[in-house]
Amino acid sequence: MSQQHSSSSNNIPVSEVYWSLVAKADKKFSKIRDLPYYQRNRYDTYFYKVFKVYTQLWKFQQENRQKLVEAGLKRWEIGDIASRIGQLYFGQYMRTSEASYLSESYIFYEAVLTREYFKDGMFQDVNLSSKQLRFLARFVTVCLVLNRRDMVYQLLNQLKMLLDECKRAFQETDFKEWKLVVQEIVKFLKADPALMNIRPLRYSVVLDLHPDCLPQVVEAKRKLRLRDALLCSYHPNEVKYSELTLHTFRILQSLEWEPSGSFYQTGGIPPSGAGTGIGQNGAPGTSHVNYSQDMSDPTLPPNPRKSILYRPSVTNFLAVLATNCEELPHDGVLLLYISAAGSSQNSFSSPSHGAGRSFISRAADLEATSTSSLNSEFEIANPISAKGYCLSNQSSCLYIGSRSSGGLNGIYPFDLLPFTRRPLFLVIDSDSSKAFTALSGSEKGESVAMLLSPAMSLPISTVDSSRQPSGSSFTSFLTIPLQAFVLMLGFMGSDIDMDMYDKADKLLSSSLNEWGLLLAASDNLNPVWAQTLGDPFLRRLLLRFIFCRAVLALYAPIFNKTEYLPECIPSLPNAFLPTSDTCQRTVLQLADIFGATSKFNFSKEMMLSDNRSQEN
Repeated sequence: MSQQHSSSSNNIPVSEVYWSLVAKADKKFSKIRDLPYYQRNRYDTYFYKVFKVYTQLWKFQQENRQKLVEAGLKRWEIGDIASRIGQLYFGQYMRTSEASYLSESYIFYEAVLTREYFKDGMFQDVNLSSKQLRFLARFVTVCLVLNRRDMVYQLLNQLKMLLDECKRAFQETDFKEWKLVVQEIVKFLKADPALMNIRPLRYSVVLDLHPDCLPQVVEAKRKLRLRDALLCSYHPNEVKYSELTLHTFRILQSLEWEPSGSFYQTGGIPPSGAGTGIGQNGAPGTSHVNYSQDMSDPTLPPNPRKSILYRPSVTNFLAVLATNCEELPHDGVLLLYISAAGSSQNSFSSPSHGAGRSFISRAADLEATSTSSLNSEFEIANPISAKGYCLSNQSSCLYIGSRSSGGLNGIYPFDLLPFTRRPLFLVIDSDSSKAFTALSGSEKGESVAMLLSPAMSLPISTVDSSRQPSGSSFTSFLTIPLQAFVLMLGFMGSDIDMDMYDKADKLLSSSLNEWGLLLAASDNLNPVWAQTLGDPFLRRLLLRFIFCRAVLALYAPIFNKTEYLPECIPSLPNAFLPTSDTCQRTVLQLADIFGATSKFNFSKEMMLSDNRSQEN
């Protein structure tokens, strides 16, 4: 290695070369760690520089391990390097959405875990114990995104045991923050039970239509693709782990490809690999290569790039949004997903809770507020859209941070106007979502496609309050539609017969594909939908929205109550209204599978037709 030769020729001790590399790597790592999302190009440049240094450092310590150990190198210091490389890979995955980076991150973290780099002297040094705790907490995030639930539970148990040992070994030290970390993981797993993972959230070409097989849209004058997404979620006391909320976690995965076949592999944890070889990107050992290839499927297109923000400042949010728009390719669509509590005169529910945040919410969430129109003076002074909402209405916003700062943490409809110069696909999950209808007709270049949540959650009487909350019903329908339907009926995973569930899953999949064909062939489909229907991710979101709207519109406890219905802008053809035979038939058939037809209000004609088909 070049560093070795230079150190020998200059008589520089190996240990000095090593520690100079460590110092250089630490310096570059600290720079990249604090770079904001809106400096993407700068981040990419720094990533390759810091990764190059860490690759050199990793190889150098491997090739000079014995000399370095004799000079005082500790095992935890080797683990620290591997853990940092894992961090780098995961950070790059979060900024690029490239699955190979996620796989490599897992490989390095798993190597640190199985080789127990931090074990020696852990309970004699509180700093070493803290390193192990931080490592385990970061590894949990990687495993959650990678859907390695078996490893998440293993890491959770290790965290609990390590925390107990630390309390005994370091009695004077406060570990309250780590107790909160454990509680967050437990809540997250309870809110995302086994039922949610029967079918992958990612787009699977085994279960969903292959992108090459999507029907051609008759009315499409251009074909746009989802190239970038900005996901932002914040609710007080919402289910989250670190800065990954349950909502962004589900949307994140629903906008990615499931490597073909990998979801169905029954193998256990990938082998740790005892060798000292270097993988393709400097990974320890060679036995991991197959697992890495499982996540990197060359037959699939690249994942859309995503930015995930948790409780950002409004200026930071807008800076990231501006960067995403600026870097959007000419054939690209930017998806903007915001899940947040709102504050609006037009809101139907208490401003302290998001729309449809949970099937199991407190009765207090459902206290209705006045839906009176804006006062006449305000209407005269400001332009009003056809929907009756005003772009300058200072009371209609989504809070992406604490309410105590007022508008400083609020996203208003008019904040998004400058970004309508590029194709924008807007998904709002909030009690104030309908305020964003004001954008329609006021765009600065491109008409916005909008999927807007209901203004109110389902009534407390329609669900079992003893059940564990499982996130927003609207977001659930967009990401895990059948599970959302089943939960709405009051079932949990343990209540469901799997043969019945599989039958329902096949029915829903075939129905959504049929709807997609009908939409593509429609001669009155709005151009906004026509140009995005060819994208597999956006198409799937739109079809699931239609299903969500149909289910909620026909659900007996909230029948004819528009505040419980989602809305899409522009409108879809009448053939896809909840009252249409197309939509009613699918909901009826699904409800029949679960013995729940009495929970819905179907038209008499539909019930008669269903009875006749059963008799025949």
